[in-house]
Amino acid sequence: MKEDQAASSTQRRYEIAEDVLRSNIEMGTLPPGLVLLEGPIADILQTSRAPVQRALQTLEAEGLVHRFSGRGFLVGPPGTDSEPNRTDIKSLGLVVPRHADEALQSRSSWERIYNTVEADVAGCVVFGRYRIIEIELANHFNVSRTVVRDVLTRLRERGLVRKNQSSHWIAGPLTAQTVKDHFVLRKILEPPAIRLGAAAISPRRLESLLHRLRATEATSNAGSLSEIETIQSEFIECCVLTAPNDRLKDLVRNNLMPVIATDRLLRRLGLPGDPAIITELRLITELLLRGATEAAVSMMETHLEASLNRTIAQMKIVAIVPGPSVTAAYLTPVLD
Repeated sequence: MKEDQAASSTQRRYEIAEDVLRSNIEMGTLPPGLVLLEGPIADILQTSRAPVQRALQTLEAEGLVHRFSGRGFLVGPPGTDSEPNRTDIKSLGLVVPRHADEALQSRSSWERIYNTVEADVAGCVVFGRYRIIEIELANHFNVSRTVVRDVLTRLRERGLVRKNQSSHWIAGPLTAQTVKDHFVLRKILEPPAIRLGAAAISPRRLESLLHRLRATEATSNAGSLSEIETIQSEFIECCVLTAPNDRLKDLVRNNLMPVIATDRLLRRLGLPGDPAIITELRLITELLLRGATEAAVSMMETHLEASLNRTIAQMKIVAIVPGPSVTAAYLTPVLD
């Protein structure tokens, strides 16, 4: 038992989720054809969706689950003709070993408040510059200054906050120029990353991604792209981050953080996603699957230019929206 606990404590959260799901599939607790959705699994494991998403992607690569025309994954290898079984997974008695449950629940305090703070910050930065006062943030959530600094450090890594010359934590402003700067870096980094990694991309993984993109493209419209962030993330992991250069991959990931935060902010403000994004990603994936690497690189450049134009257009809409009527108490507007 101690060995199990020690192993769990060194595992990442997605690895623990993988182990739990894998063992339940092998035991038959999760039967063939069962539809697996990130949300219900995350609820059972009391974790966020991100580690569950990554765990399912790994299990897909292992052939234990596969995608289908609906949302989520089906238990079983691809090619099986199982009718989707939509039984609520919470009713099946998912077996979560005690050591895995303890490891999943031993989250640092910063993780418990991070999503709320991120949402508070993201909801106001497009409207101007705000100062975050550590002691007020700590009092707001009844946590220590150490926890607050952990949260703010991670927000800085994602490009949502920074420290000014006076060492004050500042959020915003999110401007069109900021967005343009990140897209300039995307154009420098991501198309060459596709060129470098194209030969190493698994055809099976590309086919799975293409299947999901086609299904999403066939059923989505501008008002129903709730999964757009997830599928964009899958595309980046599959087609861009396969490049055999760890430094390049780190640069891509770090530059994408504020871009993703910007997209998330615009969605939270009620602006819809654009179905053209899915079409563009589908075209790139098709070209890679056919071995047309240079055409895929060119299409990626076109996609990034179109994405920048879409984002700037939406930010112009937000610019005429009145500022937030309510902000968190620890966010103080900074008057220029």
